[in-house]
Amino acid sequence: MFRACSVMIGIGVNVLLSLIGYRLQIPLYLDSTGIIVLSVLGGYFPGIFTAVASNMIFSLFSPHYIYFGTVNALIAIYTVWFVRRKKKLNYQNVLIYILVIGTGSGILSAIIQWGLFNKPESQSLVLLMEAMASSTGIPDFLCFIPANIIVNIADKSIGLLLALIILHFVPERVRMRIKESGWRQKPLSDLERENLENWKGTTRITIKVRIAIMLTVMTLASALFTGGVGIRLYFENERNERTHIVETAAKFAAGQVDPEKIGEYIADGRDVSGYEETEEMLYNIRENASGVVYLSIIKYEEDNKIYVFDLDGLENDERYENELGYSPGDILPLEDAVRPYQEDLLSGKAIPVIETKNVWSWSVSAYSPIVNELGQCVAYARAEASVDYLVGYMRNFQRRVLMVISGVLILLLAVGLWSTSINTTYPIKSIGMSLENIVKAESDQAQMDEAVRQLRAIDIRTGDELEKLYHEICDMAVHQTEQLRSIRRFSEHTAKMQDGLIITMADLVENRDSDTGAHIQKTAAYVRIIVEGLQKKGYYAGKIDSKFISDVVRSAPLHDIGKINISDSILNKPGKLTEEEYEVIKTHTIAGKRIMEKAIDTIGGENYLKEARNMAAYHHERWDGNGYPEGLHGEVIPLSARIMAVADVFDALTSSRVYKKAFSLEQAISMLQDGAGSQFDPKCVEVFVDAIPEIKIILRKYNKKY
Repeated sequence: MFRACSVMIGIGVNVLLSLIGYRLQIPLYLDSTGIIVLSVLGGYFPGIFTAVASNMIFSLFSPHYIYFGTVNALIAIYTVWFVRRKKKLNYQNVLIYILVIGTGSGILSAIIQWGLFNKPESQSLVLLMEAMASSTGIPDFLCFIPANIIVNIADKSIGLLLALIILHFVPERVRMRIKESGWRQKPLSDLERENLENWKGTTRITIKVRIAIMLTVMTLASALFTGGVGIRLYFENERNERTHIVETAAKFAAGQVDPEKIGEYIADGRDVSGYEETEEMLYNIRENASGVVYLSIIKYEEDNKIYVFDLDGLENDERYENELGYSPGDILPLEDAVRPYQEDLLSGKAIPVIETKNVWSWSVSAYSPIVNELGQCVAYARAEASVDYLVGYMRNFQRRVLMVISGVLILLLAVGLWSTSINTTYPIKSIGMSLENIVKAESDQAQMDEAVRQLRAIDIRTGDELEKLYHEICDMAVHQTEQLRSIRRFSEHTAKMQDGLIITMADLVENRDSDTGAHIQKTAAYVRIIVEGLQKKGYYAGKIDSKFISDVVRSAPLHDIGKINISDSILNKPGKLTEEEYEVIKTHTIAGKRIMEKAIDTIGGENYLKEARNMAAYHHERWDGNGYPEGLHGEVIPLSARIMAVADVFDALTSSRVYKKAFSLEQAISMLQDGAGSQFDPKCVEVFVDAIPEIKIILRKYNKKY
C-alpha cells in the first residue's frame, strides 16, 4: 500500500509538471521527475508503472503523449540499472546519466514523431528544425534528430534536478518503507538480490526468464491477434461500405442519363442539348458519394468500350487531379477486370461489383445498366471507389497501436516479473540457497545451525502453497539438524570408545616391551605432523583429505599390534638380536596385518582399521624396495605406512634403548635426510624436517633429555 501511494504521487507530479509545460506552450515535456524518483526509491516496477501511467493520463490533454510511453519506460529501466551500478552520485555520473537519457529519448521520440506524424509535434521544434535545415542544407529529418536531442537533454536535466531536490527531502525511513513495501519475505538488500539473481544452481533456465518469455509471447500474440482481427473487421466493414456506395452511385447515375440520347451523346458530345446538364448532375453525384473517385457512362461493344461521359479527376485528391477524363466517342479496349463479364455486358445484364488489386492501386467498381423504353441496355454507369487510402490509414494505425502496445508490453513485463520475483522467484531461490548451504555444511554442526537459522529468517509470507512448503522445509531442516546432532554426538562417543580401545590394545603391546617409553603417543603425534604437512604442501592431494588424516592418526597406535605374537624373551632381550631372532621380530608385521584383517572382517564396511592394517603390515617397507615383509617400493607402499615409517624410525633414533643411547635431534634428522629416497618417502621426510619446532615440543614432553 505504501508503495502504491508513492506511485500515485509520482504520477501526479509527472502529470502536473507536464500540464504546466503544456499550458505554457514550452518545448519541454517535464514528465521525467516522478519516473526518476520512483525508479530510485522503488525499482523497476514502480518506475515503469509511473512512466506508462503518466503518459496515458496526460494523453487526455494531449493525445500524442500516449505514443511516448515506451520512451519513458526505457528511461525508468535505465535509471534503475544506472543507480544500482553507480553507487556514488558525483558530477561525472550525473552528466553521463543526462547525456544518455537525453540522447536516447531524443532519438527515439524523433523517430516516433516522424514515423507517426511526419513532422515534430511541437511548433518550436519545427522552427528550430527549419532554421537548422536552411542554414546547413541538411534534410529536415536529419536536422530534427539533433534538435530533439538538445530539447530532451534540457528537459531531462530539469527533470533530474527536480528529482534530486525531492529525493533530498525524502526521509530515510520513508525510503526504506517504499523499498521494502510489497515483499513477501524478509526484504533483501541490493547485494542479496544480486546474489539471488546470479544463483541458478544446476538449472538451465530460471523461472524468471521463463515467465518473461511467456509474458512477452502471450502479450505480443494477444496484441497481434486482437489488433489483426480489429483491423480486418474494420477494413471489411469499410470495403463493404464502399461497395454499397459505388453501387448506389452507379444506379443513381444511370437514372440521370437519358437512354434515348446515348447515340447522340457519342456522336456529337457536348453539342447535344442536355449533355452539359447531365454531366453537371453526374459531378454532383460523385462529389456527394463519399469515396467515389471515378464516375463514367460507357457503352460496351465486342472487345471495346465507348465513353459517353467521363468526369475530370478529383480536385482534392492528388492521385486524380491531373486526369482530365475521356471525351464522348473515345474508344478503348476492354480492361482485363471486366473480360470475365463481357457476355453479360453485351447482353445488358447486371454484373457484380468488381474488385481490382495491383501493385499501385486497390479499388471497387460497380456497373449499373441504362435501359431505354424498349427494355434494351444502351450503356452502363460505372462508379469506382479507391480503397488505397484505407490501406495507408491501416498502416499508420498499426504503427500507432505498436507504439502504444510496446509501452504496455514493457509495463506488463514489469508487473509480471515483479510479481513473479516477490511471490515465486526470490522465495524459491532463497530457500534453494539456504538448503545448498545446509548441504555444504556437511559435518560442521556450527555451519549447519547457521544455515538453518538463515533459512528460518527468510520469513516467506506469500500466503499460498509456497509458504506452506517453506514452513514444511523449515521444520524438516530443524528436525534433520537435530537428528544429525544426535548422530554426531553418538558417533563422537563411539569414536572415543574406539580410540580408547585402540590405546588400550596398543598399551597392552607396549607394556610387554620394557624399552619403548610412550612410543605410541610420540609416533601418533609425529604421524599427525607429517600427514598435515603433506596436505598443506598439496602432496598426494588425491589421497589426503580430512577422513584420511583422521583414519591415519587414530590408527597409528596399532602399527606394532603384531608384536603381541612375539615372545617376551625376544621382545625384551637386552642385547643385540641374533639373525634368527631378528627374523622372528620381522614377523610382527605379518601378524599385525592378520590381526587387523580379522578385526575388519568382524566389523565390516569401510572403516579406519584399513589404514591400521596398512601401517601394521608395511611400516617397515623401504622406498627402494629392500624392506619387509613383501619388498614393496615407492608409491606402491601405502601412504599411511610410508608416513609411519618416518615417525617410527625417528622415535627409535631419539629414544634410549638398553643397547644404545638416544641420538640428538640433529643426528636423527640428518639420518632421516640421508635415508630420504632410499629408505623413506622423500616428501614425508621433507615435511617432517620442516616441522622441527613442533617436533621439539613433542620431544620435550616425553624425553627429559630434550
